[in-house]
Amino acid sequence: MDPRCTWCLGDELYEHYHDHEWGVPCRDDTKLFEMLNLEGAQAGLSWITILRKRENYRRAFAGFDKHKIARFGETKVEALAQDAGIVRNRQKIEAFIHNAKVAVDMERNGESLVDLLWSFTGGAPLVNAWKSMADVPAVTPESTAMGKALKKRGFKFVGPTTCYAFMQACGMVNDHIIGCPAR
Repeated sequence: MDPRCTWCLGDELYEHYHDHEWGVPCRDDTKLFEMLNLEGAQAGLSWITILRKRENYRRAFAGFDKHKIARFGETKVEALAQDAGIVRNRQKIEAFIHNAKVAVDMERNGESLVDLLWSFTGGAPLVNAWKSMADVPAVTPESTAMGKALKKRGFKFVGPTTCYAFMQACGMVNDHIIGCPAR
């Protein structure tokens, strides 16, 4: 039996993501902005769907440069809504642009998105000791607080479940099960 976390088994892309990215602490502003938005894009879908389209998202959204995305206008929204390489959900596309504007405003006001996001774990990864994926929660008090703080600033598609998936993906929490080699 493969000792990896079971959610990634059976797909080479998923397994590579699990082994080399998921749960690895990230403090890069652009990468965190990307992952926050991609986790929001995943709402109602499977993560593998978004993961398979990630390179298309990077192309479509200027490498997740929030300053460039914040300048996207209606013409760009229309083009993105026709882009088969991404999920063509207009609300999610508009949320990426809106979130970029909020992140740029935060930066202008001297607030760091990285510092804000990591503040919900006290600046260090929370390490859990789950025996199976069935033990892993979908929401925690920290992800609920993060979602509320982001919504208060104006971010969209940042509910507590999305925020917890984001925290897991970016290594703010280590939810690899006991025995997983990536732990």
